Amino acid sequence: MFKKSNSITAFVISAYLLSSLPMAVAQEKTAPPPALPAPAQSAPRPVSAVNPITEAAVKSGVLACTSRINQVSNFLLDGSQGGGATMFTPPVDPDRRLFSVSMEVPVTNGPSAYASASFAPNQANGCGAMYETIVYWPEPCDAVAEKNFSDLKRSGALSKTIAVLGGAPATTIFLMPAGAGCVSIKKEVVQ
Repeated sequence: MFKKSNSITAFVISAYLLSSLPMAVAQEKTAPPPALPAPAQSAPRPVSAVNPITEAAVKSGVLACTSRINQVSNFLLDGSQGGGATMFTPPVDPDRRLFSVSMEVPVTNGPSAYASASFAPNQANGCGAMYETIVYWPEPCDAVAEKNFSDLKRSGALSKTIAVLGGAPATTIFLMPAGAGCVSIKKEVVQ
């Protein structure tokens, strides 16, 4: 279950361990879009419960950020049925260095979403955190922006083709054309 490498300790958490964790993807509205129907309810883990990602972080020596790790990973996995995660911890002094986790978040009636979260101890707020979620939508980016992120304002392009939506505190949405569809990338710095 656990593999070590030269500079990174990677932990693979099985889909079995995450099967009761919930999911949230890159959407700002409370009602899910047609492409991401509401997940089935099956005895969801209480938000305050310690999840397998947090448990694995503690076992690897990451202690200063456990509350923030639990908060963010519970949010990102809210409602999902199964999933997986890989953790990246420093080989030396893991409680005082950057910690990161990458997750596959299953989506009902669609492909999985990707989520990544990073945590930095010893920040002004105790533990700094940021996350990104990446979702493929089978419709053009203008439709994705209108249906799923209408409360955010288009603030231009990153360079040529990636649209930038903003307006929420510490949150930005990037919309990137992908064939006939669109990839949304939500990035938020957790305050």
